Amino acid sequence: MRAGPAKVLIITYYWPPSGGAGVQRWLKFTKYLPSSGWFPVVLTVDPEYAAYPFRDESLYGEIPVDVEVHRTKALNFFALYNRDQSKIPHAGFASGKDKGIKSAVSRFIRGNFFIPDPRRGWNRFAFRKACELIRSQNISHIITTSPPHSTQLIGLRMKRRFPGLKWIADLRDPWTDIYYYDMFRPSLPARMLDRNLEKRVLSRADRIITVGQALASVFAAKAETVADKTEILPNGFDEEDFQGVASSVPERFTITYVGTLSPAYPVRGFIEAVKDIRIDGKQVALQFVGTVPEEVRVLFPAGDEGGAPRFISYCEHPEAIRHMMSSSLLLLIIPDHRSNRSILTGKIFEYLATEKPILFLGPEDGDAARLLALCGYQGIFGYDNVEGIREFILRVAEGKTVKRSGHHLEYSRRALAVKLGNILDRL
Repeated sequence: MRAGPAKVLIITYYWPPSGGAGVQRWLKFTKYLPSSGWFPVVLTVDPEYAAYPFRDESLYGEIPVDVEVHRTKALNFFALYNRDQSKIPHAGFASGKDKGIKSAVSRFIRGNFFIPDPRRGWNRFAFRKACELIRSQNISHIITTSPPHSTQLIGLRMKRRFPGLKWIADLRDPWTDIYYYDMFRPSLPARMLDRNLEKRVLSRADRIITVGQALASVFAAKAETVADKTEILPNGFDEEDFQGVASSVPERFTITYVGTLSPAYPVRGFIEAVKDIRIDGKQVALQFVGTVPEEVRVLFPAGDEGGAPRFISYCEHPEAIRHMMSSSLLLLIIPDHRSNRSILTGKIFEYLATEKPILFLGPEDGDAARLLALCGYQGIFGYDNVEGIREFILRVAEGKTVKRSGHHLEYSRRALAVKLGNILDRL
């Protein structure tokens, strides 16, 4: 147990001005963790040297004024792929299909020569700075968060340099089981090397934290003793993000999807349900906020009277929340992959915070479906359940909403930071 307040070094690649869901988790933890007696020191990459798929300048305003942030240089290997830094591939190149020889070769190089990922170009700079901070500030606890999973190798090296250091590895997504892993065409030696790195991180970390039970089980199968030192610390929502944002229902019934929608996300069952509803004379407007490649966009049919799908490119976080809050129904789709039961996307918690009806498409026995059911939501369907999807949309359109449990309040960022403080206290 601690005798008094202590510092914890948080090593994260994604930090403002990086945008996207990945940055939210630790930005919010640093905001609320001091209330538990732990004062975060953040180590991240200098944005001038970073490879961000998205940028969100508004997040600068959310960095707590009393949090120390240290930024270092990095080697940006993505510059070899594309000199236009506004077009950094995201989700492991999973937002679209192979388009020509350049894309195919780039994926192969990514999967066989940049293990575990190209952002490893930050590691030597981050390691040097982390050593300096530990010595100068007498820091005894560190947290490495991924993806990118190369960040975990910083923690592995730190543990070798400082054996008494308490290291928490936070893994928000699968590593070698991520749904787009095979897109890189990794050779057998590349797979073996990546799996060995994953196993070493899981074995050497003092504590593993991850976002859901299914993902915890995936990691537990990788090495002995992992299950005994793994804790579930899900993502959540920050009540303050929703203050002053009024909930409204648009005149035209509007279904909104927020986030990436790649070919790995099955949509045909949903599309057929929408077509059936429109055949019956009811209008449904579709709105997509985020990255949707052209080969997916063309799948969605236009409605009558100006009801063409609306596609909004990536926007800053406050605007994304406003789109959620002004929708009739929120759509959540989980990618179709053998590991999809473990996917617990960060936006699900902000969906819950809106208290809007939610239509979920994915594994009905996965972590996301269980969470929604626990919170009282009933719109949970497999990808191809056209009749169930259609009937649920009609029920919501007719105002037949379901009673929700209020259980989602347990996922406020403030409450989750208390749990993180308890985990740190027990190390």
